[in-house]
Amino acid sequence: MRRSIAAAFVVLRKELSDALRDRRTLATVLVSSVLMGPLVLMAISGLVASLESRAEQREVYVAGLANAPTLRNFLERQTYVVKEAPADFEARLRRSTFSDPVVVVPPDFEAALVRGDVPIVEIVSDSANQRSEASTTRIERLLGGFSRERALLSLALRGVSAQLLEPMQVEDRDLASTQTRATRITGMLPYFVMMAVLYGALNAALDTTAGERERGSLEPLLMNPAERWALVAGKWGAVACVSMLIAVLSCFSFLPGQWVLRSDTLAAMFQYGPREAGLFIVILLPLAAALAAVLMAVAIRSRSFKEAQASSTIVVLAVSLLPLVNVFDLGGEAPWHLWAPALAQNSLMTRVLKGEALGVEQVLIPLGVCVALTAVGVWYVARELHQAAVK
Repeated sequence: MRRSIAAAFVVLRKELSDALRDRRTLATVLVSSVLMGPLVLMAISGLVASLESRAEQREVYVAGLANAPTLRNFLERQTYVVKEAPADFEARLRRSTFSDPVVVVPPDFEAALVRGDVPIVEIVSDSANQRSEASTTRIERLLGGFSRERALLSLALRGVSAQLLEPMQVEDRDLASTQTRATRITGMLPYFVMMAVLYGALNAALDTTAGERERGSLEPLLMNPAERWALVAGKWGAVACVSMLIAVLSCFSFLPGQWVLRSDTLAAMFQYGPREAGLFIVILLPLAAALAAVLMAVAIRSRSFKEAQASSTIVVLAVSLLPLVNVFDLGGEAPWHLWAPALAQNSLMTRVLKGEALGVEQVLIPLGVCVALTAVGVWYVARELHQAAVK
């Protein structure tokens, strides 16, 4: 037993040194983990900052502006800058070269208001142009305020109390906490972290199995008198260490990444500190170990590195698609989510971002699933290596 454990550590040191000398692995570690936090937060904060800056501009584009002096007066009283829309605004909206919805006023707008008719005002946008679609609600609220003001003035001229139109007062009360509201923007962070862990384990797992078989260095290793499980344990330990290292660096990269936040609103809502980073690591380490074992089990039957890459596509797709269940399932979390790898970790990390407490069952079930996957994967690799040595 002592000799087997010593052999496992020898293989572990050898595989770790090979992995750290591999430029692809080092690039994956640096790019996908160290730089991921600042880059992702910079992209998110840039989007939020651009939306905030556009909201602060308070501009409204109107086609047929000369037809509605009363509407222009109302908009300017709301501190909005009213601009004439370009003549080809429809074509530019379709091409996404124009990013604001346009209010189209009919020629008889003022005459219809005087007659007591209801003129039709259009808000032209393109649902495929996300920037213009985002401002449509703001324009609708503005025009709704103009309609209410006209209605109140008409009632006041006739001596009717405006309170008759509002028999009750409605107030909004949001039950979501600040952290929960922030996850509407930062809820994609767990997904990026898991993808970094996956691709970090991918290269190392393929290289230590199919890569060594392609280079012809696997057969001499099997000629050693060490137990097969010791060799596999060393290889798996090296791949798991690389994957866990990426998990740790990725989780802690969001701490300095908060320094690059350009949006004050996002900086105030995004509460991610050492506690959240530590919980992320606790959740991700078992998944990193399981992914290392599963990827090695998939790649051990391949004869070349490229063949192993093709075979591991199904694992990559599964880990990539499972977290999307939370996006498309509007019914909330289901009990079976905790039994699905990647989906369970994504749900738990989202709970951490929301500031919710994690129950013992919520942690033990994904941990048990990852331990089972790790054991099955390591056993299968050892079995394949034993058969290869016998042959």
